[in-house]
Amino acid sequence: MTEASRPGGQPSPPIPRVRLVDVAREAGLSKTTVSAALNGTGRLSPEVRERARETARRMGYRPNATARRLRAGRARLIGYVVGEFADAPWTFLESPYFARLTGATAATSLRRGYAVVLLPAGTLQGEWVDLSLDAVVVADPVADDPVVEDLLAAGIPVFSDRSVEGRAGASWVDVDADAAVREVLDHLHGQGAGRPVLVVPDSSTRFHREVRAAHRAWCAAHGLPELLVHVDAPGNGPVVEAVEHALAVADGTERPDALFVVAEASPPLVLEAARRHRYRVPDDLLVVLVSEDATALHTDPPTTTLSLRPEAVAEAGVEHLVAVLEQGRREPAGTLVATRLDVRASSLRSPRAG
Repeated sequence: MTEASRPGGQPSPPIPRVRLVDVAREAGLSKTTVSAALNGTGRLSPEVRERARETARRMGYRPNATARRLRAGRARLIGYVVGEFADAPWTFLESPYFARLTGATAATSLRRGYAVVLLPAGTLQGEWVDLSLDAVVVADPVADDPVVEDLLAAGIPVFSDRSVEGRAGASWVDVDADAAVREVLDHLHGQGAGRPVLVVPDSSTRFHREVRAAHRAWCAAHGLPELLVHVDAPGNGPVVEAVEHALAVADGTERPDALFVVAEASPPLVLEAARRHRYRVPDDLLVVLVSEDATALHTDPPTTTLSLRPEAVAEAGVEHLVAVLEQGRREPAGTLVATRLDVRASSLRSPRAG
């Protein structure tokens, strides 16, 4: 027998909702005073404010969300979609980067009084058209993605990457991909690498296009061969296959001496793939991964990673949206977030250089 039922199959009566007036009566205060205490307004003593809040907590009082939305004119809901994973809309949660970006977006939004609603990519309009969304985060849209166009046409503020720069109703937060690629390749070159190979998704997102362009320019500037292998699909399996291809195609005298994996994969699996091809890391092969995976600290040797700092991206993006929703900002705005290269033993060929 559940709590919601009684003998004979009759449902139990619903528990009455605690009203503001009930809290005021219990606390011995006026309804206006209790309302001000719970909303953080009014000129009240700390003792009175705490008495009202403690009474509300003890009685299980919850504000009427519908009434608050009507007063504010907002639903306080922010949609969230990952454009890069349109073909498999929920697999982004398996990615350490997108898992952290999603969690940080939800936490930052909640601190500002908004809840995040996860949406699939692809046929998005059929999903959001009936939802009262105040704004939408579009993470890593692909080229010519109609999602952003549909949202802006509906008058819904958007936070995305730099591909929306200058668009009315859109804010952007992005990382400096060019600077990040140059930092990694300069580091590898400084450790003696002359044949670094790049493993990157075959993706049309702005970030991956910029990574490929920066790699091409760096190789040309240093007179080094442009070694590049594409990954056709996300996930550990396809990325490890691409890594093995990158290491196997040059077997012999022209083997690569550094590996820069931009496609997200498990650090232990990447190092194991190198060992299967008889590379010693870092003696024969320097390794750097774009990764937020905490296992990078515990591999043998510990793996150098380039962090795209998803928490910083999420916080800056939500702040832009809140400025639009609550301060009425109309002009487009953006923020460029610096990446972070965490150098560890996998990319250090000599103790002196480290």
